[in-house]
Amino acid sequence: MEFYYLVYDKNRKLIKGKLNATNEDAAKNLLTTSGYQVLSLKGQTSPLKSEKLNMNLGNVKPKEIIMFSRQMALLLSSGTDIVVSLELLQSQVANKEFQKRLSEVAADIRGGASLSNAMRKHPRVFPALYWRAVSAGEKSGNLELLMRQMADYMEKRMLTEKKIRSALSYPIFVVILAISVVAVLVNFVLPSFTSLYSAFGANLPTLARVMMNSSAWLKQYGLFITIGLVAIGALIFLYSKTPRGKYLIDNTLLHMPVIGRITNLNELSRLCRTMALLYKVGLPLPDIMAISVQNTNNKIVAESVAGVQQDLIRGEGLSKPMEKRPFFLPLMVQMVAVGEKTGNLDNTLNTVAENYEVESDDRTAAAVGLIQPIMTIFIGGMVTLIAITMVSAMYGIYGQLK
Repeated sequence: MEFYYLVYDKNRKLIKGKLNATNEDAAKNLLTTSGYQVLSLKGQTSPLKSEKLNMNLGNVKPKEIIMFSRQMALLLSSGTDIVVSLELLQSQVANKEFQKRLSEVAADIRGGASLSNAMRKHPRVFPALYWRAVSAGEKSGNLELLMRQMADYMEKRMLTEKKIRSALSYPIFVVILAISVVAVLVNFVLPSFTSLYSAFGANLPTLARVMMNSSAWLKQYGLFITIGLVAIGALIFLYSKTPRGKYLIDNTLLHMPVIGRITNLNELSRLCRTMALLYKVGLPLPDIMAISVQNTNNKIVAESVAGVQQDLIRGEGLSKPMEKRPFFLPLMVQMVAVGEKTGNLDNTLNTVAENYEVESDDRTAAAVGLIQPIMTIFIGGMVTLIAITMVSAMYGIYGQLK
């Protein structure tokens, strides 16, 4: 359950925010232990996500890691010990697997391990990007600031992915609707008229005969066609899991009309955000590129970034190796060159990421906007064709009965 709080810190500074706790008493305990004076605490339960459901979840979701990072930063900034902070947060987490992982991290720290090394043992919860950034925060002494930056980074990435999913859901719905309408017309409407015309023994026009024969053929072999399509889909899915298949599909996505540019923009904006975060916490560029390779699922992106890393190690800098590879768009290459010269690489990368995110949103909205009229024309065309077929057939019967 989420709680919105208003508190005073030790310097009597007013702070407001939100945290996740099992109940109001647990939320108050978390804040007071952190040294805050609670002024207001209001709970808000999401109707779509109950705590009971979260208890049964096996995987740790990004939203839980984001909330953990923010709360950890809050506790550390108040002077609370890392182990005590982990134990407090462990008691607030509803996800059983996350509780277990936090308990193991706390136990490793008690045994002398650092926070980053303890997190490193749990890559499914804390990926390389996360624990490497935490390691840099430990060395710089700004762990609480790093935690907030990680939460912001993950939240922006989650919002971007949510936008992409919501943008794709509408066209998928429209396509399914179009296929359903055509299936109903072909399987139920046309066969009923076919029976009527057969009863009259009429010689149908060519268009009507072709349509009705096609309808009968689809009805007879529809099951086999469906099974065949499902089998082809399953084979494509299995092939996409192989290294060669994954490479081919990723390459195809990047070179498709309309979709290719959007995919490129989304991958670049994610890469820029990752590089900016790691550069800001002080990691060297070769390490940043290595982590960026691990942080992408696209084989073409990974190959391009790995190539830049090799050229970087050879002393070619960052912008020049990017310029050789078509995946890196001109704006990014130019801004990286500016960032290298000014020493302000993190800010220039964040600027590029924001620019690409805006362009991606605009292109996605334009592409989705085209789908509705195209589907409307397609459905209208099919209905019109079937209507013309029926009318021509009725006129044919009428002409033979006279």
